[in-house]
Amino acid sequence: MQIPIISFFTGAGFLDMGFEDAGFDVVWTNEFNPAFADMHEYAIARWRKSKNPEANAAFISNRKNIEELNAKDVINEAFEDTTPKLFGIIGGPPCPDFSVRGKNEGENGIHGKLSKTFIELIITIKPSFFVMENVPGLYRTKKHRPFFDCLRAQLEECGYLTSTKILNSLELGAPQDRERLFMIGFLKDFLSPTLTNEITIDDDWFIWPVPKYEHPKEKHWPKTDKFGGNPLKPDNIPIELTVYPLLFDDPKPTTLPNGTDVFNAYSKRFWHVDEGDTLKSSFKRLHRYRYSPTTCYGNNEVHLHPTEPRRLSVREALRIQTVPDEYALPANASLSHKFKMISNGVPYVMAQEVAKALLGFIESLKTNTETRLGEKRQNQQASGDYILCQNEHCAMSMR
Repeated sequence: MQIPIISFFTGAGFLDMGFEDAGFDVVWTNEFNPAFADMHEYAIARWRKSKNPEANAAFISNRKNIEELNAKDVINEAFEDTTPKLFGIIGGPPCPDFSVRGKNEGENGIHGKLSKTFIELIITIKPSFFVMENVPGLYRTKKHRPFFDCLRAQLEECGYLTSTKILNSLELGAPQDRERLFMIGFLKDFLSPTLTNEITIDDDWFIWPVPKYEHPKEKHWPKTDKFGGNPLKPDNIPIELTVYPLLFDDPKPTTLPNGTDVFNAYSKRFWHVDEGDTLKSSFKRLHRYRYSPTTCYGNNEVHLHPTEPRRLSVREALRIQTVPDEYALPANASLSHKFKMISNGVPYVMAQEVAKALLGFIESLKTNTETRLGEKRQNQQASGDYILCQNEHCAMSMR
């Protein structure tokens, strides 16, 4: 049986897709932005039907602001009659108030306070485990770190053991330099007593995804080339970590849905930015033989095509987020909404790797606990005292 997942701040659904492909079952979703919710339903339904023509339509379960939700209603909507013994919550609260390029208003910002609401819902819903995703600034920035530590301590006090890690999608196989902070937590009842007694909140007890590429940014990547030129591909770089296959190989983006969804190019600046010049705050032109900077297509930041005087298209942006081509957004949706939703998402391959690591960890808990139960039974049989201990929560509750 698949493990059920409750998803908050669902947005484009990239995190949900990674969990679905890893073997979880997303049973409840929440998205407050109506434009995002509509696009999500269209795109996820299309993606699911590409894998299974009999798949059901996709619906956002609840469109209320997370601040208007309560634990009882979420549980009732997700599970109706019976709450499973094993289920999880995933979500990435809005991050602009913790981003170094955002408003930096922290926990008191309009978006920042939603992280606290998210944690409070986790504590009241009491899932077996949770995954929280956000920008590294929530952890690294001196101004915001006390707030993060407070949230984490609150979870610890309410029965969760947590582990944190800053992952880079480039190291996991995406052609994008995108760091994200992840915090994973498990109720201590689902972990062995040995594990919970021997480690502290700061220990890295969770088995995080292993990088597929070690220190990829240290390779000899090209710098800049004149726009309109024909630079040679450097030796000894992994072509799969560049944007080249995504933008130039077949099937070409222009032949696919959303492939011609692009803003008209009016500015003369589109002709005067060198290929690979990504150091500006905006009008960053990608280099065909290099990875993309962090996707951030909303507001004033503009990413340019390596060889054409225009912005990236919606399909090109989706590919840089490693989203399958079967995922497509409705043609009549606003371009601004499309780009903003795409750039808010977790890269699909990053979501997959985190989800697979989580499922592997759960399976290891089941195996280890079943082994301990078997050894206990053998010892009890040998001593003539065969009484099954009723306090071994983990394996029994996970079946």
